Amino acid sequence: MNIVDMHCDTISVLYEKRADDAKEKLYLRENSGHVDLVKLQKSGYLLQNFALFVEKEACVDPWEQVQKLYALYQEELEKNRDIVAPVYQFADIEKNRAEGKISALLTVEEGAVCKGEIEKLCKLHEQGVRMMTLTWNYPNELGFPNLNGPRGQGMQQAAAKLSDVERDFMVKAYLNTPDVENGLTEKGREFVCKMQELGMIVDVSHLSDAGFYEVLECTTKPFVASHSNARAVCPCVRNMTDDMIRKLAERGGVMGLNFCADFLEQLPVGTPNPGTVAAIVEHARHITNVGGTEVLGLGSDFDGIATHQGLTDAGKMDLLFEGLKRGGFKSGQIDKMFSDNVLRVYKDILF
Repeated sequence: MNIVDMHCDTISVLYEKRADDAKEKLYLRENSGHVDLVKLQKSGYLLQNFALFVEKEACVDPWEQVQKLYALYQEELEKNRDIVAPVYQFADIEKNRAEGKISALLTVEEGAVCKGEIEKLCKLHEQGVRMMTLTWNYPNELGFPNLNGPRGQGMQQAAAKLSDVERDFMVKAYLNTPDVENGLTEKGREFVCKMQELGMIVDVSHLSDAGFYEVLECTTKPFVASHSNARAVCPCVRNMTDDMIRKLAERGGVMGLNFCADFLEQLPVGTPNPGTVAAIVEHARHITNVGGTEVLGLGSDFDGIATHQGLTDAGKMDLLFEGLKRGGFKSGQIDKMFSDNVLRVYKDILF
């Protein structure tokens, strides 16, 4: 199998585990997490996107934090250059494939790392970043998310005093109510235009519904939702509506299946949700029925989510392949999901 995954949070996990008080130090070649190079080799990965994820409210300076993550990423690639090599332009993917190496494409999750400064965006591009989410779960200089962290924290505090039924209603109201009013800021529109100019892929995962349509309005090139599922199947607003899926497909973009169990199936609050391959297949079927087979890729969110019990790590991707086959997908359709669709977008944008 050739596998291309648009999103994992492995670098941020490695960074956390390098802290002086960490009980277990983790490294990219082999570790106990969801993604390492040995697991990627086992499943036949062609390319893994590695996100530099920054929670802006949990650090003093998001720019300094993303630079620390970048330094660790560079260190790990250098130590493992016999297995993995970076991607700066599309030709690098073919070069790495010919040399028998996994390709690593660098991304940023949280546009706030740029602090609203175009110069910092350009610096990230110089460092090899080729995709960026405009937001994570906090409003920032560029726009607004659907899941608003401060509002969610307040909801959790209030919900603690409620009955189980009331708590379930309140939490689901938060998770399932999109922001259809607050989208991109003027600075956000400026960033989107500059990203297109640089050849950096705009990623709308985490962005508000209003923001999605504004990205659609102010872009001409394909963009992606790197790790988002179908809202018609699971109503969490981290997922995409059918109209968004169609619009993304019409633009030539792709969205990546997210393996987070709570984005695949919504159960009553407090009910364990281990995750099943069947739930992933259901989202794949719906998305391709709505947007066609060209719109779907993979965006596991590995190392950024609780372990999915049906698909525990990157070394088990044969289980997803088999599940999709059982679900009625043909090998050619699975090839598109696993790599071809994302590679098409990368070929269009990376130069």
